[in-house]
Amino acid sequence: MKKVVLVVATLSLGFTFAQEAPKLVIPKVEVTPKNSWFKAGLTAGVPMSDTKDVASFNVGVDVRAQYLFTAHFAVGFASGYNHFFGKDEVEDFGVIPLAGFARYYFQKEGLFIGTDFGFGILSNVENNDGGLYINPQIGYHNRDWNFYGYYQNTFTDDINIRSLGLGATYNIRFK
Repeated sequence: MKKVVLVVATLSLGFTFAQEAPKLVIPKVEVTPKNSWFKAGLTAGVPMSDTKDVASFNVGVDVRAQYLFTAHFAVGFASGYNHFFGKDEVEDFGVIPLAGFARYYFQKEGLFIGTDFGFGILSNVENNDGGLYINPQIGYHNRDWNFYGYYQNTFTDDINIRSLGLGATYNIRFK
């Protein structure tokens, strides 16, 4: 009988203190030329760390789709291609990023910081498909252009592919 009373008391207390789970409310998102656009541009950098032993420099194409949540905070998707020019007996290779990104714009025009985070697919590299891709950036933006410095790192099993460079993208707005 003591066990029955203990079970009933425990269940009663559990039901008494149980709270209703919060409901997930997804705000309506309206994509407009004022809050969403594509970015396309070019990058150039110098390999760092172990990568400088196998590549002399890199150039790339940067493509993005951005959604501006507020006047200061944006998220989106980033991709493109970064070509590393091999040196000595090493063949050229590349990184294709598949990443999400976040950016914080301090003002309507001026300084921004952000980072890409995703997966970097390696091209022309045997026995290595790629790895974690991180690309922090700091730069200047206006209505049409973004100019930035970056430190790109793709973590793989064999080597971390690192590059320090500059990039520029042009904002392609929806009509």
